[in-house]
Amino acid sequence: MAFPATYNFSYYKGDTNEFVVRPKNSDGSAFDLAGYTADFYIATSRGDNPTFSVEANAVVDSTNDIVTCTILPSIGSTLDAGTYVYDVEITSGPTVVYTLITGTITVTEQVTGAA
Repeated sequence: MAFPATYNFSYYKGDTNEFVVRPKNSDGSAFDLAGYTADFYIATSRGDNPTFSVEANAVVDSTNDIVTCTILPSIGSTLDAGTYVYDVEITSGPTVVYTLITGTITVTEQVTGAA
């Protein structure tokens, strides 16, 4: 398998950001997500004890073998402007099985229009 992939993106506070992960087997076929759940963690650093960690929304669609990851404004509002790291992991029961995707999120304060 080719896990984890990397995806870096910008997030504007007050917006909703959503992306879809389509994990593949080494032969290019869809990874069967039946029986898995997913977690989407955002932190200030990597390692066993990140200094700040937020769990965003990750939903497994085992019919289509995709994981939809969403940062809602209510979660994004807890992030200060700056750069964060994240991981999207799938689990089976209490055990993390794979990290599907990892990357950075650059958070920018909410953009407002000119008066």
